[in-house]
Amino acid sequence: MNGFVILNKGEGVTSFRAAACLRRIFSEKKTGHTGTLDPMATGVLPVALGKATRFIDFIPATDKGYRAKLRFGITTDTLDITGKILHKKDVKVSREDILGVLGSFSGEIMQLPPMYSAISKDGVRLYELARQGIEVEREKRAVNIKKLLLTEYENDGEFQIDVLCSKGTYIRSLISDIGEALGTGACMTELQRTLSNGFTLNDAKTEEELEKEGESAVLGIDYPFMCYPSVKVTSPQANRFRNGGELSADRLHTEIMPSVYRVYSPENVFLGLGEIKEDKTTLWAKRVIGNEN
Repeated sequence: MNGFVILNKGEGVTSFRAAACLRRIFSEKKTGHTGTLDPMATGVLPVALGKATRFIDFIPATDKGYRAKLRFGITTDTLDITGKILHKKDVKVSREDILGVLGSFSGEIMQLPPMYSAISKDGVRLYELARQGIEVEREKRAVNIKKLLLTEYENDGEFQIDVLCSKGTYIRSLISDIGEALGTGACMTELQRTLSNGFTLNDAKTEEELEKEGESAVLGIDYPFMCYPSVKVTSPQANRFRNGGELSADRLHTEIMPSVYRVYSPENVFLGLGEIKEDKTTLWAKRVIGNEN
C-alpha cells in the first residue's frame, strides 16, 4: 500500500515504534515517519507507506505547531519531566512575569540544541553521548518563533503555551530558556504536536482509528505536494519520466515556470516530482515512483 497516513501518536511511544505498528496495520513492509516526535510527546506524526517513503526527503519544510505544559522551579538533564532532576525549589511565577519575558523569545532567536536530541556529533547521536554522561559543545542554531502564547496559567502550578515555529525548534529548550530568563528554571511536563507538514490534529487518527478505517485512511503520495503546480504528460513522456528521463519543456503543452512540479500520466496517475530550472528548457526528474513493486 502506497501513500501517507496521519497518526495521532500516543504518549510513551517512539516514532520508530509507531511507524512499525503501521506496517502491521496496513500489511506494508516499508514505512517511515516524516519527523521524530519524542516518546513523551503526543500528536501529529505523518507516516509514509510503501513507495511514499521515497518522497519523505522532498516534503516541503513547513512550520510546526505545539501545545506544551511547563513547570517552573524544576530543571532536569533532559529539559523535560522524564529526566533526572538537577534542581528543584519552590517558586512563585505570575502570569505577568511570564508575559514579561515571552516577547524576547518571539521572532528569530538563537537556540542551543539539547544534549538529549537526535542531532549527530562526529557520527554519534547526542542522546547516545548524554546517556553516557558525556556533554559536548554544540553550536546555537537560528530558529523562528512565529507565535508564542500563554494559553493556560495558575493551573496547579503548571502553565501552558501554544507555539508556532520553524522546523528544528526544540520546545524543551525554549521552555528551559524561559525559566532561565525568569531566574526560576523550568522544565516541560507535556507536549502535543498540533501541526506538522501542513496537517493538524483534525487530520490525525489514533492507531485504533487507523486500524478500523484501513485503506480509506491512506492519502495519495502526491498529497503533501499539492503546493506545487502540476503537469500532465503524454504516454511516451510518462514512460520516459518513469525511468528517470528528462522531458523537453517546450513539449509539455502548458505554461511553464521554474518550479517543482507534480507529474501525472494521461490517466491522471501520479508519476513523481519533476523540476524546471531557471533556463526553462527541461523538466528534470527529481523523484519518481517507478514501475517496480
